[in-house]
Amino acid sequence: MEITPGHLLKGIDSPADLKKLSREQLHKVCDELRQYIIDVVSVHGGHFAASLGVVELSVALHYIYNTPYDQLVWDVGHQAYGHKILTGRRDNFYTNRKYHGLSGFPKRGESEYDTFGVGHSSTSISAALGMAMAAKYKGETDRKSVAVIGDGAMTAGMAFEAMNHAGVADSDLLIILNDNCMSIDPNVGALKEYLTDISLSPTYNKFKDDVWKALGKLPVGKGFTRSMAHKVAESLKGMVSSSANLFEALKLRYFGPIDGHNISKLVDTLKDLRGIPGPKILHIVTVKGKGYSLAEKDQTKWHAPGLFDKITGEIVKKKFAVPQPPKYQDVFGHSIIELAEKNDKIMGVTPAMPSGSSLKFMMDKMPHRSFDVGICEQHAVTLSAGLATQGLRVYCNIYSSFMQRAFDQVVHDVAIQKLPVVLCLDRAGLVGEDGPTHHGAYDIAYFRCIPNMVISAPMNESELRNLMFTAQLETTDAPFVIRYPRGEGVMTNWQTPFEEIKIGKGRKIKDGEDVAILTFGHPGNFATTAIRELKTQGLNPAHFDIRFVKPLDEELLHEVFTKFDKVVTVEDGTIVGGFGSAILEFMVANEYKADVKMLGIPDRIVEHGTPKELHRECGYDAQGIAETVRAMVKDKITVSTFIGG
Repeated sequence: MEITPGHLLKGIDSPADLKKLSREQLHKVCDELRQYIIDVVSVHGGHFAASLGVVELSVALHYIYNTPYDQLVWDVGHQAYGHKILTGRRDNFYTNRKYHGLSGFPKRGESEYDTFGVGHSSTSISAALGMAMAAKYKGETDRKSVAVIGDGAMTAGMAFEAMNHAGVADSDLLIILNDNCMSIDPNVGALKEYLTDISLSPTYNKFKDDVWKALGKLPVGKGFTRSMAHKVAESLKGMVSSSANLFEALKLRYFGPIDGHNISKLVDTLKDLRGIPGPKILHIVTVKGKGYSLAEKDQTKWHAPGLFDKITGEIVKKKFAVPQPPKYQDVFGHSIIELAEKNDKIMGVTPAMPSGSSLKFMMDKMPHRSFDVGICEQHAVTLSAGLATQGLRVYCNIYSSFMQRAFDQVVHDVAIQKLPVVLCLDRAGLVGEDGPTHHGAYDIAYFRCIPNMVISAPMNESELRNLMFTAQLETTDAPFVIRYPRGEGVMTNWQTPFEEIKIGKGRKIKDGEDVAILTFGHPGNFATTAIRELKTQGLNPAHFDIRFVKPLDEELLHEVFTKFDKVVTVEDGTIVGGFGSAILEFMVANEYKADVKMLGIPDRIVEHGTPKELHRECGYDAQGIAETVRAMVKDKITVSTFIGG
């Protein structure tokens, strides 16, 4: 399906083309840009509502600022589709998030207009401040730095650390706070209420125009110094409601709030702010999903809806003739409720991902025992540790790639104190279209080196339930990691009775000869598929589901290395320091000799694509496992008649 941009948008191949248009034409550009995003995402998929909410801001920024010389940093970046379309990527935008196509987030290697690679939240202010400080150091007094951050991302501690520094760094930085009361799920916490206070304050709104005239139009120069301007600003503080004091206390000059969908007001405001030196913050109020009514009404659902009919709003769902396995996240979400109904010590915590982790089920049913703490992974872990000191069993559910931000808290606050916090790592392994910022590649390696940790991974839904059950038993007295992938499992009848799994015990799935395949977690299912193919070729490898990378099942591994001199390890984590490395360490420590092939995520950055495409690229899908086994025992292959998918 060919998607044609509007008349004005079709002629914009760079911000230079945008600047040729009159201010009056910008309204039309915004309409065409919004429609183009709707057209492309409805057919090709991707993030949706966030970019619709910043169409006017994207146009205004590139119209006023001299990008890419002026540095524009988008926080998280799933709202940067308009930015990409305006900066030379319009005709390739349909490849967004596809294998070998455009990244779903700003990426330095993709365009000079993408000044900073993003994907996780709350990095923009720090990065833009670094750019502003560098410009000052190099004497580039005409170069501006702008950070665009949402109110959800503003809840993270890193954003406050950056603002605290920005206020005293005396660098030319503009922070644009895009306030829409949403991240993926509705925002939570005192900051949300505070920003609402500012937006609705009658006192502030009565005087904001006077303050703007006093600060925004000051003729700073020889006759009117910055020091004099600062004194005027201080004298005007009494005219502004106390709500603005948070940013002023950090020595950031505060402007707004203004309507983020009024393109004329945005252009005027940004033009004035571009001429005001020093650190400042512009507060704009927007609607996530603006211009597509269904997205405005249900912003969580339309954050990344997949393919949909843009006319009816019907989201395209795959239809199957037989029941399909559930998503691992939903197995977690329903199982924690079952466990909590039997154990009143169980609590749930997530940093801003109640829908993505499916903790929302517990939050709806048991709101007094489950908490969304906002985009604050470090706080989530240490909060869980604090609850655990009081005898509670906390399931702290964090995406694997987001857990990287709380590594110190796991070491310092959980592991050293040996607190039995249950760390549920959703989206472990290669997550697909979100790409390298979201791949859960490193958790096995960085947790395996920490003492007192139990690290597990289920091969299917039943094992996930049983690991969750085991983690909450009174006899489990250590931090307990359960990692599982994005997407569906393999069992349709998944709601099996809970059973304890002895910590550190794996299982033999299939006996065999010549080669032993050792798997950790969901990729064990790839191995079972490979073994079916290999059987048609006269090969009969054994298969072991190790289940725990720490502690290892040494009894099972002695059995493996006593019988087999050819071993394949399979994991959906980095092979550097991961599960395969643990097996090699055991082999060397016990003086076994074997030919070991490690399959997993290689020591390089893996880009985006579907999980199936990426598993194939990295060589640990069923085909890759079969190829590895065949190469190890090629002299034993007899036939090749397997037909399957």
